[in-house]
Amino acid sequence: MEREELIKRLKDIEWDDFEVKEARNELPKNIWETVSAFSNTSGGWIVLGIRQKGKSFSVYGVDNAEKLEQDFLGTLRSQKFNIRLSPIARQYVIDGKKVLAFYIPSSTQKPVYFGNPFNSFIRMGSGDQRATESEIMAMYHDQSFGIRSELPITETDISLLNMDSLNSYRGYLRAYNPPMAYDDLDNAQFCERLSVCNKKGELTYAGLLMFGKGSEVQRYVPTFCMDYIEIPGKSITEAATRYSYRIPEQDNLWEASQVVIRRLLTLVDRPFKLNKLGVAEDDGRRFEVLREAWVNMLMHTDHFSPLRSCVRVYTDRIEFFNAGSFPIPPERMYGTLFSQSRNPTIAKLFRFAKLAENAGFGIEKLLGWKKLTGSDVSIKNERDYVLVTLGFSDVVVENVVENVVENVVENVVENVVEKLSSRQLEILNMIKGNPLLSAVQISSILSINVRTIQRDLKRLKELGLISRVGADRGGKWNLLK
Repeated sequence: MEREELIKRLKDIEWDDFEVKEARNELPKNIWETVSAFSNTSGGWIVLGIRQKGKSFSVYGVDNAEKLEQDFLGTLRSQKFNIRLSPIARQYVIDGKKVLAFYIPSSTQKPVYFGNPFNSFIRMGSGDQRATESEIMAMYHDQSFGIRSELPITETDISLLNMDSLNSYRGYLRAYNPPMAYDDLDNAQFCERLSVCNKKGELTYAGLLMFGKGSEVQRYVPTFCMDYIEIPGKSITEAATRYSYRIPEQDNLWEASQVVIRRLLTLVDRPFKLNKLGVAEDDGRRFEVLREAWVNMLMHTDHFSPLRSCVRVYTDRIEFFNAGSFPIPPERMYGTLFSQSRNPTIAKLFRFAKLAENAGFGIEKLLGWKKLTGSDVSIKNERDYVLVTLGFSDVVVENVVENVVENVVENVVENVVEKLSSRQLEILNMIKGNPLLSAVQISSILSINVRTIQRDLKRLKELGLISRVGADRGGKWNLLK
């Protein structure tokens, strides 16, 4: 960062990667919170010798720049933090006063904390926030980004695969990407070639998730779930019924992908346009964006997370809720060839089938939705989930209000259902699908204040519909009716 850029940044109060501190004679105590926050998010600059008040700032300088610099760098190389940090240090003179600036890069090993893990901070807007327990666990979990699904499962082989799924995939390759069909290879050789299994014949988690038998997928990855729901309204509470369609449980990712892709085909108009020869061609660009969002979700989902990945189709938008965050902010991916996937083998298998873009163009395609439809695109990248929202305007939603489901919770008697709100019904169904969900996780999924969720859970317990087994941490819910 040059001196001119520093002065320019001081005039900008939207500092998500920039923090000023007065620090004339000594390092401020909260500086370590900012170091942790920048390390745990996307990196940023800490500038010493500046006082900010509202929208204005004053350059005070530091009295002993060399000592402050050594104290700061020495602490980051000491035992105060759980890992050694290596910032970039700069010294500037502004109006005859010395100013110190340190760039704290995003750490590849997270969480970064001082003292103990509960002193982990994250950057939110222009401030530092103490990370929640679930955010800390998500950071630990993400240390296996791009690795865990690639690991082999000992004492397994391709007998655990759903051969109908595997043969369907090979048939798809023959139709749409013949060179990758490898027709000269038998199933075992084909699986080894595409990393579905390793050279010892052991399945990888990616291979099992992609083509496994349902019982075996649940056995080795009990958190596996890819949900898809069509809701006849602009919100869950507004809808006359909870949903008009919900995907039946599928064995694996390939089977789920095919069912959802067929549903997505019914959601948007596919107008015809004339080519240069005057022949009408199907304009499937809107559908291609929806398909890209769906397949990207499968490629980037943390299938080992207790959060339930889900696509929700409302009458005015479609939401792709994806367990697991992007490794870098999505805005930094735009216009680049960044293509790091949480599940590299799963990504490769979908790309071979020509169901996903190569080399990081998926983000660009998603953002192209606004140009195609005039509707907004939102990509929310949180610590433990991603929410992609594509608005509907002139997009025709044909099937959202069909096949209304009258009784949304099968095991709840009618007179009790009438006492519940739509949100409480949604929570009850979520618990039915995943008893390990916490109030915080339900809050994140539904984008509703956690205290509201806690009140709903209390109400469900009072009605005798659920009970809690075990402690708040590590326990689970039981459906009683």
